[in-house]
Amino acid sequence: MFHLLDIIGTMAFAMSGALTAMHKRLDPFGVFIIAFVTAVGGGTLRDVLIGRTPVGWMLNLQYVYVIILGFFLAILFRKKFDKLRTSLFLFDTIGLGVFTLIGLEKGIMVGLHPVICVALGTMTACFGGVLRDILCNEIPTVFRREIYATICIFGGVVFFVLRKWNLADDALYLVTSVVIISVRLLAVKYKWHLQAFDHK
Repeated sequence: MFHLLDIIGTMAFAMSGALTAMHKRLDPFGVFIIAFVTAVGGGTLRDVLIGRTPVGWMLNLQYVYVIILGFFLAILFRKKFDKLRTSLFLFDTIGLGVFTLIGLEKGIMVGLHPVICVALGTMTACFGGVLRDILCNEIPTVFRREIYATICIFGGVVFFVLRKWNLADDALYLVTSVVIISVRLLAVKYKWHLQAFDHK
C-alpha cells in the first residue's frame, strides 16, 4: 500500500506540474522539467534533510518512468481535461495527501519526534508545488490564503492519533490520505481560508 501510494503521488504531482506548465504555454522540454521538479522536489528536500543520499528517485528508476508516463498522459489527454483548473486541482490534492503520508513515514523510519515528522510530511507534500509555482511565475499556493500546508499538518496529527490506536498500516495510510484529500476538497468547496494580513 505504501509503495502504491508513493507511485500514485508521484504520478499526480507530475501531471499537476505538466498541466500548470502547459497552461503557461511552455515548450515540451519546459513542461517535462516542471513535471519532474513538481514530482520529486518535496521528496528530494526530505531525503537531503534526513541524510538519505543519493535521494530516492536516483536509486529507483521506476519513479523516473512514472514521471515520464505522467508527462505524456498530461500532453496526450490535455484536451480531455476540459476544466484545466479542476484537473490540476484534483491531481495536486491527491499528491498533497499521499506525499504528506510518505514524509511522515520516512521521519518515523529514522526515529524522529512526531512534531518533526509532521513538519517533514508537510515539506514533502508542499515543496514540489512551491518549486512548480515559482518556476511558472506564480505566488506559491502554500503562501496564499487557501488552506494548503495547514491541511498537511492536520493530516499529520490525525495520522499519529490513529497510530496510537494501533490501526493496521494499510488502513492507517488509506484513512490519513483520504482525510487530507477530503478536507482540502471541502476547504475549496466552502471557501475556508486563513485570514490574510492587511498591509495598511
